[in-house]
Amino acid sequence: MDKTDIRSMLPAELERMLADMGQPKFRAAQLYRWLQSGVTDLDSMTDIPAKLKLELKDAAYIADVKIARRLESALDGTVKYLYELCDGEYIESVLMKYEHGYTVCISTQVGCRMGCGFCASGLNGLTRNLTASEMCAQITAAQRDNGIRVSNVVMMGMGEPLDNFDNSVRFLRLVSDKAGLNIGLRHISLSTSGVVKKKKKLKDYNFPITLSVSLHAPYDEIRSSIMPVNRKWGISELLNACREYQRVTTRRISFEYALISGVNDSDGCARRLAEILKGIMCHVNLIPANPVKENSFKKPDRNKINHFKELLIKNGVNATVRRTLGADIDASCGQLRKQAKEG
Repeated sequence: MDKTDIRSMLPAELERMLADMGQPKFRAAQLYRWLQSGVTDLDSMTDIPAKLKLELKDAAYIADVKIARRLESALDGTVKYLYELCDGEYIESVLMKYEHGYTVCISTQVGCRMGCGFCASGLNGLTRNLTASEMCAQITAAQRDNGIRVSNVVMMGMGEPLDNFDNSVRFLRLVSDKAGLNIGLRHISLSTSGVVKKKKKLKDYNFPITLSVSLHAPYDEIRSSIMPVNRKWGISELLNACREYQRVTTRRISFEYALISGVNDSDGCARRLAEILKGIMCHVNLIPANPVKENSFKKPDRNKINHFKELLIKNGVNATVRRTLGADIDASCGQLRKQAKEG
């Protein structure tokens, strides 16, 4: 018999499950609080009856992650985790400290099938989707390991959240629930490479999250060469979907732009980028490209990066350069998992 992933269940679903087991409604609320707090051992749940614990052990499981490797930056305290899942697969997550609190960058898939040329996460393709419980577990594991409370979440680690749409939506409901982790949706960013069909579906939920769109080029020819998803949904279709998303949600959109020397960092690219983003309430987050040994991409020098930023600002686009965190521990996603798989 397949066991039920109870940590991924919403309160009403737990109520129905426990009602079928002859339990009163309040038991579901008790169990839900334990699960969302990160407790993964039924025997540690002090107010759950022993008989019910035995029944749950037979019928259900509680997903968690195990720290396989932990790297802490000596520069800024950023912590990078390689987590092992219950099936022996690995994912990565990063804990970052800011003035406003702690942010966790979580993975949404084991690997990725988007195939972006500048990213290490998809070098071995997609293995499987993560469950909502496995996404939550990355947050509670970091909280438990550091004795802190996470206040912000970035769905920008391994994987494409909109390629794992149903589990990502379930995660958003769980993580923002007041009886659960209680992290407000306005403190959550979801990063997508541009899965237009699912972005249109996401707008119908009208979550007040920050949508971060990985744009990385202002011309289809360049974007298609580094992001295969652009061959299915070109820049024009992607930006039209962004405008429609913004019309419904009224939320500012963040555009991620990894600057790659000699590829997308020309003055012409900056001016064209400003032109195509006109009319969209947005912010451009410039990211110096991380070196990946499987390609020859290099980041521009600091002067070139600042010049690109100033050109965007001069042409009416709000732009900043992402602060580099964990530079001494390879905090970009995909590299630790690749090392683990290669032994």
